[in-house]
Amino acid sequence: MSKAAMPRPLSTRSWKPLRQLARQQRPQAVLQDWLADNGSLTARLVSLSQRQFAVKVLRQALGIPSLNERQALGMSRPQQALIREVILCGKGTPWVFARSILPLSSLTGSLRHLRQQGSRPLGAFLFSQPHLVRSAIAVARISRDHAYMPAELCGKGHLWGRRSVFYLHAKPLLVSEVFLPDFIALIQ
Repeated sequence: MSKAAMPRPLSTRSWKPLRQLARQQRPQAVLQDWLADNGSLTARLVSLSQRQFAVKVLRQALGIPSLNERQALGMSRPQQALIREVILCGKGTPWVFARSILPLSSLTGSLRHLRQQGSRPLGAFLFSQPHLVRSAIAVARISRDHAYMPAELCGKGHLWGRRSVFYLHAKPLLVSEVFLPDFIALIQ
């Protein structure tokens, strides 16, 4: 693959609060509602799918998060994290690609069990925690030429994603979610 054709990572500048985007740069209003929702995306998808919801694990392995992910997590230097990539499916259809970065320093004590989350939705666990703190939601427009997610999930155009940092016992976890073409078609 030539250097010009190499997928590029999303930069820190790609992620910003929805309100900072000019109106003509924002997605349609119905998708803005999903992007900006501070509640549990998992719970909302379970409801929309009439409880026909599943998590398909694409990858769960130790690795070094990207620079912009480390910056979002406040990591001053590269360090190991559990990187989890899944597809959230409704009624057997891929609706959302989710990427979670769980620093090993966060996976201690009562959070140690998150290392073996398997096909259980991370969101269901997070939103069951009474002392959960969530950062502001940032959104990004993601295209096929970004190395952020598998290209075969992108479709032909661009997609919209959101991310935020969750804090449990002051331990950060970065969760991002990208709404896939079949989901966009469903909500339009």
